[in-house]
Amino acid sequence: MGALALAATVARAEDAPVKGGTLIYLEQQPHTNLYPPAGGFYPNGGVLNQITDKLTYQDPKTLKIEPWIAESWTVNADDTEYTFKIRDGVTFSDGTPLDANAVAKNYDTFGLGNPALKLPVSEVINNYDHSEVIDSRTVKFTFKRPSPGFLQGTSVIGSGLVSLATLARPFDELGKATNIVGSGPFVVSNETLGKELDLKARKDYAWGPKTLAHQGPAYLDGIKYIITPEDSVRIGSLLAGQADFMRQLQAYDEKQVSAQDFPIYAAPTRGVNDGVAFRPDNALVADLRVRQALLHATDAKEIVATLFSANYPQATSVISSKAAGYVDLSAKLAYDPDAAKKLLDDAGWALGPDGLRHKDGETLSLRLYESPPQPQNKAVLQLLGQQWAKVGVKVNVLPGNAASAVTDNLDPQKTPAVVVEVGRADPDVIKSQFYPKNRDVLLQKDGQSAKVQNFIDPTLNGHLEAVAAETDSAKRLADAGTAQNYLIDQAYVVPIFEEPQVFAGAPYTKGIAFEAVGRPSFYSVWLDKH
Repeated sequence: MGALALAATVARAEDAPVKGGTLIYLEQQPHTNLYPPAGGFYPNGGVLNQITDKLTYQDPKTLKIEPWIAESWTVNADDTEYTFKIRDGVTFSDGTPLDANAVAKNYDTFGLGNPALKLPVSEVINNYDHSEVIDSRTVKFTFKRPSPGFLQGTSVIGSGLVSLATLARPFDELGKATNIVGSGPFVVSNETLGKELDLKARKDYAWGPKTLAHQGPAYLDGIKYIITPEDSVRIGSLLAGQADFMRQLQAYDEKQVSAQDFPIYAAPTRGVNDGVAFRPDNALVADLRVRQALLHATDAKEIVATLFSANYPQATSVISSKAAGYVDLSAKLAYDPDAAKKLLDDAGWALGPDGLRHKDGETLSLRLYESPPQPQNKAVLQLLGQQWAKVGVKVNVLPGNAASAVTDNLDPQKTPAVVVEVGRADPDVIKSQFYPKNRDVLLQKDGQSAKVQNFIDPTLNGHLEAVAAETDSAKRLADAGTAQNYLIDQAYVVPIFEEPQVFAGAPYTKGIAFEAVGRPSFYSVWLDKH
């Protein structure tokens, strides 16, 4: 069963869009915070993509950066100055202008953060220094060092533009959707926290990306989000005609959906693959041979074949095969349990009569929290644990919704490994995932956790900084390849599969489109007669 091809929103000539109606959208999880840089969490991004616009638009097929709120731009030779000309006549839904000053204030916040309001720096913006408003429609951004990924960064969910009033709110208030004022085709009209969210279309919206066939207001009158955690309830409601679209269609449900001719959409996330990363600050995984053993004890092919469909390709590198800068490292990821056992023997972890490895009175037993946003993550970790058990390593899979999960995942002594995945259609995504000042999944000293005692890898950080600052595009892609090779050579991460965002829709739900990393856009969606 193949996924439908993803395309920009182009309605066929014979399908005249029907205006009006409310799309019923079933989301697995509620949004957590709608500060735009928090849009990496899919439920957050799925809302932000409807209510905010971006400076630029990334074509999801070609990945080319095109005008949107910025009608044009210039970049200096060393990628330290970007100047944007802002489209005229754009307003936020509170009536205030989306002009150069508003754009400057947004990026000053995203690039520098606002500690007083607890608004963090965006992970997609590197080396930011300051903005300068040239005139009401022209804004210039200056960077301390080259920032070649910035232009693409202006197109992502994490760079959605919000009003000055929204930027003046503290982070904690941005979990309430009605506090978010954007310029997008939809506006939040009502919210029942954690349960339902209503959006209504802006009738004066007239500034969608000019390359889209659809211009003007959205076809829909509105969208109703209903939080529906149970897979069976989402599927049942969709097939029964009680909903029009749903996110997180599990692979084991794809057959029953396609059997009733309901379209399935598998949008690639084009970033760091689903997998497991290690925290070398923890003595259990500090030895390279142990990490290499766990890498070669992982049979990603079996995991994909057992749990997923053709929409979930087996990982062949740190990042997706559809990502910019991808290099095929499948030869380094070979499943080889005999090699794994020898590596553990060489590292001094002896196999005991209980079938587990022991050294100096300690058992090689790893705690790992489930990551609920990732598809079937509990089952993935359980199967991974069965594979690692064959070489004598015990895995304790902990529930991802446990109260202790957040704090434990910042303590390498409590969590020697962690689930990883992040989407972004730019090589900067590697830095976002592993750099200590960004997501810091390896947990390095002077990074996101005060619990780290010793671990830091200047070589890795140098590779990541090169990806973020190299101005020659060919060299930058080569730097991305170097970083991927280094991450695998050090066995810091075990890639398992390329994660899509899988959706299903009713046959009469037309015009579905996705941005470059899998968040749906409902701007051009319409409901055919049914």
